[in-house]
Amino acid sequence: MDETEKTPQQDPRQEPFVVDTALLTEDQLEGLVQEYCTRYHGLNDQESPLQEQSRVLAAVRRGDLVVWFDPVENSAGLDHPPGL
Repeated sequence: MDETEKTPQQDPRQEPFVVDTALLTEDQLEGLVQEYCTRYHGLNDQESPLQEQSRVLAAVRRGDLVVWFDPVENSAGLDHPPGL
């Protein structure tokens, strides 16, 4: 019996996955950018964390940040692409 037979396999439908930003409305994308800015930049004691919105949105458009969806938590957020 090898190791893969002993380890239970996670349901692939429960794995977070990257969402193509073309499938999102501009409002949805802006909401994700705002959430990212307030979560990550707001923790840095910045007076106006939302000033970073244009820079974060540009990173999304370049592919430096991607939209992840977690089907277990039923939530989405921005983070680095897989493999980085």
